[in-house]
Amino acid sequence: MFDSLKDKISGFREDVEETTEEKAEEAADEAEATEAEPEPAETNATEANSAESDATDAEPAESDATEDEASEPSNGGGFTQKARSFARGEIVIEEQDIEDPLWELEMALLESDVEMSVAEEILEGIREDLVGATRSFNAETADVVEEALQDSLESVISVGQFDFDRRVAEADKPLTIIFTGVNGVGKTTTIAKLSRYLEERGYSSVLANGDTYRAGANEQIREHADNLDRKLIAHDQGGDPAAVIYDAVEYAEAHDVDVVLGDTAGRLHTSEDLMDQLEKIERVVSPDMTLFVDEAVAGQDAVQRAKQFNDAAEIDGAVLTKADADSQGGAAISIAHVTGKPILFLGTGQGYDDIETFDPERLVNRLVGEDEA
Repeated sequence: MFDSLKDKISGFREDVEETTEEKAEEAADEAEATEAEPEPAETNATEANSAESDATDAEPAESDATEDEASEPSNGGGFTQKARSFARGEIVIEEQDIEDPLWELEMALLESDVEMSVAEEILEGIREDLVGATRSFNAETADVVEEALQDSLESVISVGQFDFDRRVAEADKPLTIIFTGVNGVGKTTTIAKLSRYLEERGYSSVLANGDTYRAGANEQIREHADNLDRKLIAHDQGGDPAAVIYDAVEYAEAHDVDVVLGDTAGRLHTSEDLMDQLEKIERVVSPDMTLFVDEAVAGQDAVQRAKQFNDAAEIDGAVLTKADADSQGGAAISIAHVTGKPILFLGTGQGYDDIETFDPERLVNRLVGEDEA
């Protein structure tokens, strides 16, 4: 998972490490050259006394020189600054040290379907953390770079994150969750998976087919309901989706069911009739959560659809299906930042148990190489 992007991020770390190692070697060579300079020839006593007298008279000038040295711009590029850093056993990372690797990383992020504004924010975060940073000769530059990568990636991916399990636990029952998105991205299967997920945590659920638009929708969700031994609330094709979800809530209240999981018709944000249906469901049922479902492999398309759906009918979070087939990772990195709403789950296969909570920290560890799982 995310293998392609992981390789590219690893390449960035190696590029910066190589650049700073070369810089350390240059500083060492300069220091050695300075130490190798010949000592001045000894002077006779008269000259020595004269030199001592001149030195005494020149004390103010020496003070001025010290002040001038102190006021030298600390840009890390001058010999004095390099010498001082070397004497402390440190190397200062300068902007020019990382510009080429950053450009390569930017291209890698864009090629991996990371949305442009998200890529720019990641790069800016890395630049802020690294430029001016020091590292000792006996420390790995990779550690410094890795920390900057982790901080920048996590700040972008973690936007809006909340604990889904805690929200379910603390909510008044029945809790109503509506699923939306375009056709064919796995909404219905995701509902079934989440029903199993909730069951494993002690919650009962009822399924509701608010997709009254598509032929065969009842049969598809009924198969999942039968496999999971769940109650399904459904109306005939062409019925009112809001009425279906409302009936499911009524059933849950009457039978002490904890969670209502409501499917809706696949739609585009530009489909006014279908968007009106979502608005009516909102008015009639007031769902506790609306989750947007799309495929991780859709990349930039998934990111733009998430933004468009959130603009048209506000979502609370997202579920990305087919994450196990996504070697790029651009959607997973971009959606939360673009919508301001978190990714909550990843679909990782066809089985009902193939769903995992989205953990930004774990994803970042995967990308920077700490977690191989």
